[in-house]
Amino acid sequence: MTKAVIFGCSGPVLTPEERAFFAAERPWGFILFRRNVETPDQVRALVQALRESIDDTTAPVLIDQEGGRVQRLGPPHWPKYPTGRAYADHAANDPVVGQALARLGGRLMAADLARLGINVDCVPVLDVPQPGAHDVIGDRAYGATVESVIRLGRAMAEGMIAGGVLPIIKHIPGHGRSTADSHHDLPVVDATLEALEAVDFPPFEALSDMPMAMTAHVVYRAIDRKHPATTSKKAIRLIRERLGFGGLIMSDDLSMKALSGSLADRTRTSLRAGCDVVLHCNGVMAEMVEIATATGRLKGKAASRAEAALARIVRRPEPLDEGEARARFSEAFSGQGAIGVDPTERLTTS
Repeated sequence: MTKAVIFGCSGPVLTPEERAFFAAERPWGFILFRRNVETPDQVRALVQALRESIDDTTAPVLIDQEGGRVQRLGPPHWPKYPTGRAYADHAANDPVVGQALARLGGRLMAADLARLGINVDCVPVLDVPQPGAHDVIGDRAYGATVESVIRLGRAMAEGMIAGGVLPIIKHIPGHGRSTADSHHDLPVVDATLEALEAVDFPPFEALSDMPMAMTAHVVYRAIDRKHPATTSKKAIRLIRERLGFGGLIMSDDLSMKALSGSLADRTRTSLRAGCDVVLHCNGVMAEMVEIATATGRLKGKAASRAEAALARIVRRPEPLDEGEARARFSEAFSGQGAIGVDPTERLTTS
């Protein structure tokens, strides 16, 4: 019995307690953070151990590898990748070049992840930042216009898919107007529905064919005056019907302070609102136990969407001359501190 939850773990190796807990609860998947990362061989072993704990060799293993300040894998073993805004800067000079670089960035990151057994990346960010908003999105966004975010977000996602890694579009239905960081506070957006439809929704509509999406812990008063999108039936219905997203919807991290109530309450309200699976990241055992008690079996339409998402992982990644591609990519971003590992060294360290 697979449960509708994705869990983290506490460190670079599974503890006996974690192994027994995962074997008993059988989460749908796992997510890795910096605390779980030391060397390529260590990460590969941890990914294998996570899957072995639930006896599922194809279970999704996620990571946040955007580039810029959100990058769990980095030097000295992995390259430093540019921010979303850096691709937009290239696109401002030449849209075709910008799109090609974003796709190549996705393809190269996918190559890094696939070698480790990681098959899902929480990217691209499709939020369109607005003046006066909190910088929680900031340079993570692929520009400040709807058009730029759509073009570069799709290019990044397609590069990921070509490399055998599933993208997750986030933070649906849009985090770009938030005046607070949902890791610490509950953002409330007062924009009209017309304003949201003009700016925030279009990137998610344009990439509604993607396999997975992550919700925003944001209250949109024009949609639901009380509940953040993650726990709002109205918001999830809008995502399904108005934005046309038919893929798997997962919550953002349930431990973030934007959400209220116990972790069990957060779990139940997210799933009742229409999230297919919930996400818990910090690897704290007591919290995972509480969430597991409130999480049901992954079944029905949610299970079908989960199966369809994983079916999008290509069996044979698109061919890539990695040395040449990394040299070209590094040259394009040489003035912005990326890439932080020499391409030839990169090929011998993982």
